[in-house]
Amino acid sequence: LERMTTIDIEEPPPPPEPEEEPPPPEPQPDTAPPPPVAPPPPMNISTRPPDIRTQVTIPPPAPPAVRIPPPAPIAPPRAAPPPPPPPPPPSQARPASRRNANSWVGRIQGDYPSRAVRQNEEGTVTMRITVGTDGRVSACSVTGSSGSSALDDAACRGMQRYARYEPALNAAGNPISTTLSEAIRYELPE
Repeated sequence: LERMTTIDIEEPPPPPEPEEEPPPPEPQPDTAPPPPVAPPPPMNISTRPPDIRTQVTIPPPAPPAVRIPPPAPIAPPRAAPPPPPPPPPPSQARPASRRNANSWVGRIQGDYPSRAVRQNEEGTVTMRITVGTDGRVSACSVTGSSGSSALDDAACRGMQRYARYEPALNAAGNPISTTLSEAIRYELPE
């Protein structure tokens, strides 16, 4: 592979035409040449460096070193505490409550024992009952007698046979067994 370089050469412009020559200088009258100047006298320069005097100043003794204890290590920043757990859902707990109480109280009072009627027995029976998860009375015990064993027994039998409750619920909303106090008043019709 050959390489070729091309260069353009410009010819210089022709020189300008000569102008008239200046007249020769006028001859100067003969003057004496200037007197010769004597060279300056040689200077005596010492090649030896000048003497350097060093003055040593002894500094005063340093004050005794004071030991500064290193700064206490900086504890790394504590991580932010974890966020509190979300609050538990609202509790669904509730106590047992009577269901259609007027109906079953009336039925228990209507089953007045015939022996108690013959003996003119009246009174209020106070009981402790256990309401099961199905809302029925599963156990009954007399805590305050009416004074008549016939009325006391009839009250507990009637509670277990007729009484109905909405069962108690735990916090999760599940039915649970619970214990309540109830009272039945027996009165003879006039």
